[in-house]
Amino acid sequence: MAKKPETHEFQSEAKQVLDLMIHSVYSNPDIFLRELVSNASDALDKLRIASLSDAALAGLAKEGRITVTADKEAGTLTVSDNGVGMDRGELISYLGTIAKSGTKEFARALLEAKEAGADLIGQFGVGFYSSFIVADKVTVTTKKAGTDEALVWESTGDGTYTIAKSEREAHGTDVTLHMKDAGDGTDYLAPWTLREIIKRYSDFVTYPIYLKEAGKEDEAQPPVNSMKALWTRPEADVTEEEYNEFYKHITHDWEDPMERIGYKAEGGSEFRALLYIPSRPPMDLFYPDGSHGVQLYIRRVFIMHDCKELIPEYLRFVKGVVDSEDLSLNVSRELLQQDRETAVIKRSLTRKVLDALAKMKQDRVDEYKKFWQAFGMVLKEGIVSDTKNREQLMKLALLDSSNGDKTTLEQYVSAMREGQKAIYYITGGAVTSLRQSPKLEAFKARGVEVLLLGDPVDEIWVNAAQKFGEHPFVSVSVENLDLPGEEERADEAGKEEMGKSGVAAKLKEALGALVEDVKVSTRLVDSPVTFVQKGEPISPQMRNFFRAMGQEVPEEKRVLELNPSHPLVQKAAQDAQAGKDMADWSTVLLGLAAIADGEPVPDGRTFTEKLSKLLEG
Repeated sequence: MAKKPETHEFQSEAKQVLDLMIHSVYSNPDIFLRELVSNASDALDKLRIASLSDAALAGLAKEGRITVTADKEAGTLTVSDNGVGMDRGELISYLGTIAKSGTKEFARALLEAKEAGADLIGQFGVGFYSSFIVADKVTVTTKKAGTDEALVWESTGDGTYTIAKSEREAHGTDVTLHMKDAGDGTDYLAPWTLREIIKRYSDFVTYPIYLKEAGKEDEAQPPVNSMKALWTRPEADVTEEEYNEFYKHITHDWEDPMERIGYKAEGGSEFRALLYIPSRPPMDLFYPDGSHGVQLYIRRVFIMHDCKELIPEYLRFVKGVVDSEDLSLNVSRELLQQDRETAVIKRSLTRKVLDALAKMKQDRVDEYKKFWQAFGMVLKEGIVSDTKNREQLMKLALLDSSNGDKTTLEQYVSAMREGQKAIYYITGGAVTSLRQSPKLEAFKARGVEVLLLGDPVDEIWVNAAQKFGEHPFVSVSVENLDLPGEEERADEAGKEEMGKSGVAAKLKEALGALVEDVKVSTRLVDSPVTFVQKGEPISPQMRNFFRAMGQEVPEEKRVLELNPSHPLVQKAAQDAQAGKDMADWSTVLLGLAAIADGEPVPDGRTFTEKLSKLLEG
């Protein structure tokens, strides 16, 4: 007696994704076939890779092929491969779960794109699930290479699927779509339609794709696709559309790339590379286990996806393929990291990408601004890690400025005031908050530009680099800052009057260990107080980041600076000179300095009460 199929439910968010895909209006449903062919190609790649380390699979990995069979009488379309196949656990993992990480966010993004009228096919690496756009039932029969058990997975996209034992003589997978009416007159079971779709989207797939009609004699037919590696063809023979489709094939992105970079190295190390810069950041750009890296081929033989060793971490947004003539076919990931040729390829690709970005920055300014908005924060990581290319990376940086627009370090240096030696910067929060910081007041008054570094990585790279050319980076948050234009220093008479009142010393006594010191400021113009740092400046935001990472944070040494021209500070000085208790003033001024730095006031209620009391008095 046959065992009843196991019934499983899709996770709840996955059901929502399926509903969106099935019932939404798509501008180009043809891509479902590209996705199924790509999955079949991936299965053949996986078997080839597994055969390199498992001799038992070596014979099974030969003569990989993909077959697309149209059966008009049955109303089905089947995409078959003799690849690695799937076992029970993989069927549930791969076909029973949609967007395994962040499914709720995935469903939300799909819904937003639908409401905006965007084309969703292929946008989020949906792949297999795009089958439900053209089919009302999908059946997957599969047999894992090296095993004896065949299984069948089936679903109508109604929120459940079944898994049962099946029969399949050879290893591999058959994906059978029970087709529904396309609605626009397209016949996806017509050979000419299928041939046109395969040629358009999958001509570069490295395995032969055969087209069959059920019920007809299986005459020897040539493959539909050319199988010629796109990167080996002369650039003049490849259209921009073909290059873009190849990018979409290897990345499952739906947009055209922002930039394409071709490279052919000859001589000591021979390899070809076809690299792309996406138009938008991948969803896993900041995931440690994200799919970063490029595809590696050796003499046109696919070796691995996402080869991280060929591209530096700070260029992890770059996608594409590298085909080497020199690396060994049986090289392992561990050996690859130590291979001299790998280091040569990595160096060459890094230089090529950085040169392409420099050219974009010079020739296509608006497009480069879009690139920087998408990937600038990642690129700045290289200023810390890649000392060899540090200067070039700093030249690529577009940084926010107190003057209002973004600037480069070269532009900053060329616009320096006469006699100015340092590049001034401020870190520790969003750019909108940094722009309003009291620490900038003296610089604005003197017409000195300050870089507003709001990304978390900024505080790290600026301290690692220390200088650009001959100009040191100096934080405006440091104590005893040597301000440019000393002749425009704050009113010395006011500072002297503050000294006579003893307000700084009395506030320091009242604050105790809460601050390192209290001083009269030369940098404040409009604000009453601000915090500055004694020693190496580390912003409160960076301190919180280090603590969250479990790292030891240096002892904080904050100095409270007073503006001698501000009425509030002058009133405090009068009370100090009259011998009044400074406890209330110390609480209020400390709170105002914290607010100006974007920090919470330790005791908001007490702060409010004491501020009200002083204002009333």
